This record gives sequence, C-alpha cells and structure tokens, in this order.
Amino acid sequence: MDGFNDFLGEINDVIWTNWMLYILLGTGLLFTLWSGISQWRSLTHGVTVTAGKYDDPNDPGAISHFQALSAALSATVGLGNIAGVAIAIALGGPGAVFWMWVIGIIGMSLKTTEVCQSMLFRNTDDPDNPHGGPMFVVAKGFKKWGLGWIGMILGVLFCLTLLVSTITGGNMFQAWSVGDISHETLGVRNWIPGVILAVIVALVILGGIRRIGQVAGLLVPFMCLMYIITAIVVLAFEIDQIPDLIGLIFRSAFSPSEAGGAFLGGAAGFAFLWGMKRALFSSESGQGSSPIAHSAARTKEPVSESVVAGLEPFIDTIIVCTLTALVILSTGALTRGGDGEGLDGAWETPPKITITEIPTEETDKLTGEKKMVDKPHWVVGTPTTFRDGDETVVEGKSSLPKRSEEGQRIDRKEWRHGDVVFIIAQGDDTLNIDTNSNRAKFYGKVKIPEDANESRYIRWKSIAADDDNLTHFDHLVETEDITLTFPGLYKEYKGASLTAYAINRVLPGWGSWIILIAAWLFAISTMISWSYYGEQGIVFLFGKFSKAVIPFYKIIYCCLAIVATLPLVETTTEIGNLSDLGTGLMLWVNIPIMLIFGSVAMVAYHSYFKRLRSGEIKRTKKS
Repeated sequence: MDGFNDFLGEINDVIWTNWMLYILLGTGLLFTLWSGISQWRSLTHGVTVTAGKYDDPNDPGAISHFQALSAALSATVGLGNIAGVAIAIALGGPGAVFWMWVIGIIGMSLKTTEVCQSMLFRNTDDPDNPHGGPMFVVAKGFKKWGLGWIGMILGVLFCLTLLVSTITGGNMFQAWSVGDISHETLGVRNWIPGVILAVIVALVILGGIRRIGQVAGLLVPFMCLMYIITAIVVLAFEIDQIPDLIGLIFRSAFSPSEAGGAFLGGAAGFAFLWGMKRALFSSESGQGSSPIAHSAARTKEPVSESVVAGLEPFIDTIIVCTLTALVILSTGALTRGGDGEGLDGAWETPPKITITEIPTEETDKLTGEKKMVDKPHWVVGTPTTFRDGDETVVEGKSSLPKRSEEGQRIDRKEWRHGDVVFIIAQGDDTLNIDTNSNRAKFYGKVKIPEDANESRYIRWKSIAADDDNLTHFDHLVETEDITLTFPGLYKEYKGASLTAYAINRVLPGWGSWIILIAAWLFAISTMISWSYYGEQGIVFLFGKFSKAVIPFYKIIYCCLAIVATLPLVETTTEIGNLSDLGTGLMLWVNIPIMLIFGSVAMVAYHSYFKRLRSGEIKRTKKS
C-alpha cells in the first residue's frame, strides 16, 4: 500500500500545483465580475426560486428546484465538511480556514456559471428524465460550431475524470470515513459499516433520480440542522475564544502557524494548498459534478436553476465548514496534549529514535530486477523482526504506557488493539518539507495480545532516512538519535474522528455519537448523489447501450464502498491522496470548458435578469 500511496502522491503533486489553484481563483474572480457579483443574486433571488415561487409543474424536468438543490447539497454537504475540514486543519493549520472562505465565496460564482452552462445545453428529449453536465455542454456546444468531434473527445475525457472522482471522493472516501468513526466509537471492524452502507445505497440508487431527490430532500435539511445545532452548542462553551480565533485564522493564512502539542506547525503555503483543496473537495466548485444534479430540475429558465446552485458553496463552506473549523480550533483539539500516563500526557520513559540498517527491496532502474539492499531507516524503540503474511519486516517496538486519565475522560476509552498512535520528533533544522517545520511524526500501532499474560506494546513504522518528505536526517546520523520535542504519546484522530474528539472535549462521550450519526447520514447522502453523477457519465459514454451497462456500474459502485473499509488505508495522508485525485482531475478538464463557454452563460445570465426586472418573468405562486 505504501508504494500505491506514493504513486498517488506523485500524481497529486502534478495536479495540485499552486498555479492551478491561481487559475481557479482567477476564473472565479472573472465570473464574479462578469456576472455583476452573482453571489448577491444567489442569496436573494436564489432563495426565492428555491422556495418555489417560480415553479411551474408543466416545465420540463424531473425534480423541483428545492429537490435539485438538496440532491446537489447531499453530495457536497458530506464528510468533506466533517473529515475534510479536520484533515485541512491538521495538515495546514488555522490558516487553511481562511482559504476555505475564499473558495466558498469565489465558488458561488463558479457554481452559478457551470450550472448555467449545463442547463443551457442539457438534453430534454425525455422531459421527465433530462440529462446534463459538462459532457453535454461540450458535445452540443462544439457541434453547433461544426466541431462535434472535439466536443466528443472532451466529453469522454470529462466522463473518465468524473468516474475517477465518483469512485474515490464520492464513494471510497465517504465509506472509509464512516468505517473509521464507527470503529472508533463502536469498536466494530471497519468493513462492517462498509457492507451496511453498500446495501443502503443500493436500495436508494435503484430508484433513479426521483428517489434520490426525494431522499435528499428529507435527509439534507435534517442532517444540516442537527450538525449546526451541535456545533453552536459546543461553541457556546468556548464563545470567549472566537474573536481571537478569527484573528489567528487571518494571521496564519499569510504567515507560518506555530507548532504546539499534537500539531506540527505549518507554512502559509501549506495552509493555502490544503484550505483550497479541502474546500474544493467539499463544495465541488468548478468541478462540474453538481451541474449533473441541477440539470434534472423542473424549469424552462436555465438561469433560474444556476442562481439556486450558487447557494451551495455558501451553505456548504461558509456555514457548515466554518462551524467544524471553529469547533476543532476552539476546543484545543489541534494542539492537544499527549495520551501518556505522566503529567500533561507526557510519556515518562519514551523510546529512543535511532538509525538502523534495514533490508529493503529495490528495483534496478536499468535491468528492472528486484533486489534487497540495506538502507538506513529511522526506527522508534527496539528494532524487531515481524511477520506480515509471507513478508518479513523490521520495525520498531516499545512498551505501551497506560493511557492518561484525561484521554479516557474525553472519549471514554482505554487503549484498544489497532489504535494508531504517534510521537513527534524534533531536529536541529527543518525536518518536514511540506510544513516547513523542524518537527516530524512517527506512527505506530497499539498491539494487545490475546494472551492476557503477554505485555501490551506499540509496533512502530520505520521511516527511510532519505524519505522525500523529510530532510536533514543525514547530519543527525552521527548522533544516531533525534530529540523528542515533547515526550508525549498521541492517539491519532483521522478526519471525522478529530471532529468527534473536539466535541468530546466539551461534551465528553457525546461527540463520538453525534459525529457517528452525522457521518452516516452525510455519507449516505453523498454516495447516492455521486452514484447518479457516475451513472450520467455512463449514459454519455455508452449511449443507447448504457441501460445494459448501468446495472453492472451500480454493483461495482456499491462493492467499492466495502473495499474502502478494508485495512488498506490507515492514515490521514493516504485517504487525502485518494480523494484529491478525483477532484484534481475533474478541475483540469472542467475549468477550460467553463472558460470556453463562459460568454454563452453570461449572455443568458444577464438576459434573464433583464427580463426579470422588466416583469417579463413572473412568479407563479403568490408570496
């Protein structure tokens, strides 16, 4: 799995270059100005349209404006708001929140534009089952210009990236997060929630977009309200910290975040990168996915639905993501102390970190042959040989201290077999390139033998001394150790688990249950909407043969939810790489489509509001 994760990381490094994010910001700013600040239109006229004041049951489409918004929100308001925000803050620090806000505001114009384009070019041959999305925009748009073959190529390319994102962020990320929080709260094996999710999702998606719209219309308002109320209650206990936190968020967006407790610290650039990525993943602005759901809306005015779509990033990012971020920061979950038995969670007898030669398999670049070579690794504790199936590995081993009373009070648990833990090492110079920090994490797993007479221990994962993400280990080889900046043993809280832990710090024991329920609801709603997105990609790719392919697609989709909960992905970085892959690929294809057909959307947009102001467009119901 390490090799696959490194491969994903290398791809994401190319996809998520800073200049790509600058292009996205520039595109959003362009359409903000071109539309005359569409954000304001969404917050005013968009609310009126969503309320049904302009609905006409005779218009083409399958679902109402409210149901279309709910279906799209069910895909965006999901575990990205719980787990994604936690990942961004854990890696990028408080400054990541600022860049989430930027994407939230800019994203409103991006969402308005891309939905407007899809509504203008949607296929309404069957008025009760319309099809739309960027693939139909390029196919029909380029055909009008006599360049239909270019449109088909771009449409196929978009659908391929859509399916990648459907499988990763829209499905596997959701299932993995539910498996993780369910294991953390209930102690069940992660794959059990995966199976249950697969069954529930299958029962819903068999009913098509009408059933998805109905289920989303019930789930989304309930789950959003439940989560928002919980966050407000927690923040009420920490209300005095909010002004200082707002200032910290703005400062950390442009300057390094100070390290503390379990937080490594972070560079401003890393905050920018992670804030943008997680906000994009959560709101899907510019990604081209939401237009697929909105294209099913019942309306004869394409722009009316695009204005409704602009509400998505506001609800998703400005409201829900912000509440999650403030809960994590205000409760001190990010900079928490250790879980050791000593004072303030310290580990009274922490293990040493030493350099050890470990046999490592390498592939010869010239011959392609695999061979074993001794390579220096940093090892925590005593180097020990373990058996992993047919493979023999050398990793560290150390004793397991009793968990602190504070740690047990917060989440009501002692150590459990399989708990992921870490310690933080400090070097003389920068250790972590990404965070521009002189601190780095070493991960381990708690092992509790079935024989009660055997001692509990921690099995530590070794790190190659030439690891690409860590530097300046070479000059430390002479001393053969690295100092522990704080002799604490920390329990790893990944994604949704970190948000639950934050709530637990204020409401001990309650956070895990609240986030567990929210995670299940958010995951189900997101997975059913993304299954529809992928299905529309299949419709475009296979045309008249799609009816024969779609059943197989749905089976594979549900099975992948189970695969995601198998013990293949363990850390925040791994699941982050998986979800970033799909989001990044879709942006690369959809942003050019938005720019090419931007003028078409803006002409229709301004024409609509001109007719609205003149009274040509009237309400169909009395307010």
